[in-house]
Amino acid sequence: MNKNILKKVILEQIEIIQNAEIIERAYEFEQNVNYILVGLRRAGKSTLLYKIARDLVKAGNDWSQIVYVNFEDDRLLGFTKEDFNDIIETAYELTDEKEIYYFFDEIQIIDGWEHFARRMADQKNHVYITGSNAKMLSSEMEKVLGGRYLSKMIMPFSLSESLDYKRIEHDEKSLLTTSKAAKIRRGCQEYVLNGGFPEAQLLTNKREYIKSVYEKVLLGDIIEREKVNNKMALRLMIKKLAETVMHEISFNTLAGNVKAAGVKTSTDAMINYVSYAENAYLLFRNKNYVSKFAEKESTPRFYFYDNGLLSLFLVDKPSALLENAVAVYLKRKFGEEVYYYKSTQTGVDIDFYLPEENCAIQVAYSIDTAEDRETKSLISFATKTEDVQRLIIVTNEEERTITIDGFVIDVIPVHKFILD
Repeated sequence: MNKNILKKVILEQIEIIQNAEIIERAYEFEQNVNYILVGLRRAGKSTLLYKIARDLVKAGNDWSQIVYVNFEDDRLLGFTKEDFNDIIETAYELTDEKEIYYFFDEIQIIDGWEHFARRMADQKNHVYITGSNAKMLSSEMEKVLGGRYLSKMIMPFSLSESLDYKRIEHDEKSLLTTSKAAKIRRGCQEYVLNGGFPEAQLLTNKREYIKSVYEKVLLGDIIEREKVNNKMALRLMIKKLAETVMHEISFNTLAGNVKAAGVKTSTDAMINYVSYAENAYLLFRNKNYVSKFAEKESTPRFYFYDNGLLSLFLVDKPSALLENAVAVYLKRKFGEEVYYYKSTQTGVDIDFYLPEENCAIQVAYSIDTAEDRETKSLISFATKTEDVQRLIIVTNEEERTITIDGFVIDVIPVHKFILD
């Protein structure tokens, strides 16, 4: 690799970091620990690296000790794993300091990166890595890196972060103040509709920005990386999954839906394509808590990592957007310990079940017309399940408490439920 090009890339990136607007996020990093940050494109991973770099300089380090390489830079086209050592040599040419801090953005683009990352850690270097592929958190990767890095999944803004960015106060006192509470509710409605991509928050045309992110994920992270030939089947599959948010769907049914639109595909192709979308952090799945293992895997409910992405496919479906926002919040807070609960034997159907919290959650845009159905499901679940501690219905705006047969159901508006 031409070292002059590397120097230019590194030095120009320093200027970008120095001038960047840093958005405070609810993520903390230990000192002297190597990290891998993964997640959906444009979720804010790079900005977190900028924050870490600026904090290092504030702590007394020199900018010459910061070596930041973005592997999506077009000047690095053709970069291979054999060129990694040139970065190390270039770094030592740029500083006389012993301590150097390396930041590698979107490193998964380079085949074999994990071997270099392991060597860097073994040599006691300070390394921060970002990537947009869930394979970087796979069990296979854990074996290769051998615990040398701590991993964090970075998601688009939470509602709290979105309100912070827009300078909308949202503490407990604000929720009790009429004018401030109205701003919080309005900010929440915008969040449920447009999602949490940081750079889209203050844009007038958010949809165009979100669409460009989607196309980058679809074309770059899925079609090109996974060598997908049947592009139309992939596009239709994602559209069909968006239309089935709130409902479980089998891969056989998904394949049938795509075929019904006149596009050839197979169940195996759908399984593979869903895996690709999950690896690109476009989708995630919730499994049925009471299903057998095979059914858990074959009949999940799918949600989108960002409501703005889901909005691209839906027209006037506020209930689906509301449930997706709740799903994203629960995914952020509880990770893999979120399920739905549907039993054909008992007739119980619960949108979200948190076994570690002993909590069951239903989502209803309004309970004016759905109160009987939603409360019956929760009461039926509570009477058939031990140690249920909390029953919740999340709505768009309604708030009250319902007591039935000694069971208390909290009806909570979405802006309060998903607000950290």
